[in-house]
Amino acid sequence: MSSRAVRPPAPPATGSAPTGSSPVVAITGASGALGRALLRRWHGQGARLIALTSSDTPLEIRDAQGEPLPLRQVCWATGQEEALAPLLAEVDILVLNHGVNVHQQRDAVAVERSLEINALSAWRLMELFARVVQQRPADGRPRPELWVNTSEAEILPAVSPLYEISKRLMGQLLSLRALDLAADLRIRRLVLGPFRSALNPIGVMTADWVAGEVLRQAGWNWGLIVVTPNPLTWVLMPLASLGRWLYFRALSRPAAAGAP
Repeated sequence: MSSRAVRPPAPPATGSAPTGSSPVVAITGASGALGRALLRRWHGQGARLIALTSSDTPLEIRDAQGEPLPLRQVCWATGQEEALAPLLAEVDILVLNHGVNVHQQRDAVAVERSLEINALSAWRLMELFARVVQQRPADGRPRPELWVNTSEAEILPAVSPLYEISKRLMGQLLSLRALDLAADLRIRRLVLGPFRSALNPIGVMTADWVAGEVLRQAGWNWGLIVVTPNPLTWVLMPLASLGRWLYFRALSRPAAAGAP
C-alpha cells in the first residue's frame, strides 16, 4: 500500500451512476484483480461504486459491453484512514479487500509491511466505519455492511509465512471485535482460496468467478462466505469461527459505557 496522502474524492467517472435505492459500495484494493472483478459484479447489481486504491493512476474498468463503469476513485494510504471518515458516511457496504504478499521475505521491513497492510489498516478501517455508522442519523437507510477478505490463509498454509501470520491476525481481530461491532454492522467474512492475481499468479480460480461466487453467496444472507476448491476449508472455517466466538465471548468483556 502506498504512503501517499489521501486525496479528496475524485468526481464521478463519465456516465451516470445509479440513483435512488441503489447501495453505495466502497471497495479497497480496487485496482487489484479481485477488486476490479467485484466492482464489475456490483455494477451489474446496480450499485453506486467507490474505488479505494493506493494508486492515483485513473482506474478504467469496462463492463461486458465495453462501456466504462461509472465510479468514484479515491486515493488513500495506510495510516491515514481517519481522512476517509467523511466518505464512509456515504457508504452502505464497505469491502476490505486490500492486501500484500511478500512471499518468502522475513526481514523487519517485510514484517512491518505485511502487518500494517493486511491486518492493522483493515482493523482501523473496520473501527472507523463502525464509529461513522453509529453517528449517522436514523434516516431509514438499510443496515450497513462490512465485508472483510481474510483469505483461506487465515486457517491453512499459503506458502507465504508473513501472509499467513498477518491474515490470521486480521481474522482473530475480526472475530474479537465482531462481538461488539455486530450491533451496528452486518459483518461478512470472505474466506477465499487461491485465485489468479498479482499476489498469486498461479491461482487455480479466476478473480471474476470468485467475485461472482462472493455475491451469489451473499444472497444466502450468511455471515461466512467461503470460495475455494479445498474441502478442508469448508469444514475447518466454520469450526474455527464458532470456537473463536465461544472463546472470546467467555474470556473478554465489552468496553464500559462511554469508553472508546
